Amino acid sequence: MSNYRIGVDIGGTFTDIVLMDETGSVLTKKISSSVENYARAIVEGLDEVFNTYGLTGADIQEILHGTTVASNAILEHKGAKTGLIGTRGFRDVLEIRNLRMPRLYDLHWEKPAPLVERYLRLVVDERVNSKGEVVQALDRQEAANVVERLISEGVEVIAVSLINSFANPIHEQMIKEVVSERAPNIPVCISFEVLPEIKEYERTSTTVINAYLLPIVADYLASLAEQFTAASIQAPLLLMQSNGGLMTAEAARRLPCNIVESGPAGGVVGGHAFGRKAGLKDIITFDMGGTTAKASLIEDGEYTRSHEFQVGGGILTGSRLMTGAGYLLKVPAIDLAEVGAGGGSIIWIDAGGSMQIGPQSAGADPGPVCYDIGGTEPTITDANVALGYLNQEYLVGGELKINASRSREVLKDKIAKPLSLTLEHAAYGAHQIAISNMIRAIRAVSSERGRDPRQYAMVPFGGNGPLFAAGMARELRMSQIVVPPSPGLFSSFGLLYADVEHHYSRTVQRIVRDMSPNELTEVWNTLEAQARAQLEKDGFGQDQMRFRRAANMHYKGQIFELTVSAPDGDLDADKICRLEEAFGQEHERTYGHRAGPDEPVELVNAQLIGLGIPDSSRIPEGLTFARSTNVDALPSRHAYFGAELGWRETRILHRADLASPVDGPCIIEEYDATCLVPPNARAHLDDRGNIIIDLQL
Repeated sequence: MSNYRIGVDIGGTFTDIVLMDETGSVLTKKISSSVENYARAIVEGLDEVFNTYGLTGADIQEILHGTTVASNAILEHKGAKTGLIGTRGFRDVLEIRNLRMPRLYDLHWEKPAPLVERYLRLVVDERVNSKGEVVQALDRQEAANVVERLISEGVEVIAVSLINSFANPIHEQMIKEVVSERAPNIPVCISFEVLPEIKEYERTSTTVINAYLLPIVADYLASLAEQFTAASIQAPLLLMQSNGGLMTAEAARRLPCNIVESGPAGGVVGGHAFGRKAGLKDIITFDMGGTTAKASLIEDGEYTRSHEFQVGGGILTGSRLMTGAGYLLKVPAIDLAEVGAGGGSIIWIDAGGSMQIGPQSAGADPGPVCYDIGGTEPTITDANVALGYLNQEYLVGGELKINASRSREVLKDKIAKPLSLTLEHAAYGAHQIAISNMIRAIRAVSSERGRDPRQYAMVPFGGNGPLFAAGMARELRMSQIVVPPSPGLFSSFGLLYADVEHHYSRTVQRIVRDMSPNELTEVWNTLEAQARAQLEKDGFGQDQMRFRRAANMHYKGQIFELTVSAPDGDLDADKICRLEEAFGQEHERTYGHRAGPDEPVELVNAQLIGLGIPDSSRIPEGLTFARSTNVDALPSRHAYFGAELGWRETRILHRADLASPVDGPCIIEEYDATCLVPPNARAHLDDRGNIIIDLQL
């Protein structure tokens, strides 16, 4: 009996499944996402894999899952009916928000409606000051009355966020006790247990989102467990977090706010792992699927993480300056820039007669016109079919039939003719506009942060990433592209590399130089004790635990913070000086300047990551893939490379055909993705099976 680990990633168009056993043998499956019931596609895909390879549920060791169920609940406003209890005077924190706006000069822009309607936002008379001292005690009967009122309104979950509760949660804990007494079946989230940090809007918003998602995620995980049981799969389920670490299903039920961006994180984790093995420390990952394209930066071998992000404000433009459009979550997340450009993105003509791409997407249903399942609007995939970049008869190794003539017809009728263009010029124009749109995402994580993309290697993945990588890299003057094996399923594959992580924080708000080394050490020791308890609960021994400290800091008087690594072990004067110096360097790197040595630095939040590391490597050194494609590739076909180069006879290859260097143009067709090597470029395989594309800039 084999022991397979499974990585499952649900996208807007496809659900990707990767199985790997202890020898490094890899099986893959790609299936259309079942939007009405995400769990169904997973089980159906696994059933097909089991039947093909003679496996059973007993062969499965663990299941690692990236899901969009949480983000979709927010985007579609289909979360639980939530009640919110706050401090008198702070009823409208969710509406007041902060001063961030995505469009400063748009007088018609409206903030998104709060996830909790005003009649469900109630207050109590209580007050704790910033030092944690009780100024006005909470009356238990008043708390009971407020809880009873919410119960009478039919709320499904209650969120509690009181002013300064991060310093002393006594009143939040009292309300939680009251809810347990009066309505034991109604879940309750208190901000101290979700985000024990300063800043009332951020803390309240995060707590509300967590509450809003609680029943939705719980029901989804219960449904998934039920279907796994029916398929005789008893393996433990771990969820990918937005921060790139795994968490147990039980922890996800308690803190679903941590899995909102779980899907995109898997690919970055995989890119980080592949880069490390290939000796690449500086990488820009590029993930292009059917609906969106996302970029992230790996610098000096480490993820770049943000400590807050927004969801539900529509597709981002890719600019770090464009914030405030959605619902704020102050939880650690892999820093991603996203644009509405994917294979399913619709090509359209605006009122000014200009061609536009997305953000609307044909998705999985009805999908691109070439899928021949009801789509009527031209998409990027249709343009790539018309250009000869994609197989003219099938995708997904022959499982998805393609009607190329329909792609050409719809592009000609809806785009080319209205713009007085030839079919190939219209299709190539759409391809180039998509490249321009997606470049914004890469610039958002590189040049907008003071990084030069030319100093980084690009690692493209997703079903469409390798198809656009060369064109994007050429525009950005990036010279090296590394396409990993199974790029179309790479986000699922990346799940297999992740470790269990738990993130903890505590607001300190003290001038660093005014704190003694022992006092500072005790702050992180307290967080470490919390992490140890949780990791022990997850089944890890003391020798399997690792801890990483971080400090959230700013110069005294600043509003926003920067995060730097903090020294391990017992702190002393020298380590404290190094901590301040690290902050100064990061401030200069981010903003172009730093204050003088006498400017006091304030520690706002102490942070800690607790990792559960298994005794043996989660990934064997040698990987073998059961298949790269199901059908033989065509010997060649015509592909269009713009007005200057025109139509070129282009070889169609398998990945294995690149054992010796091959000059472009050529197209590498695989089961899960297509890779385009344009003219004036060369491709070869490295010793790990990655496609290396060198551009002649």
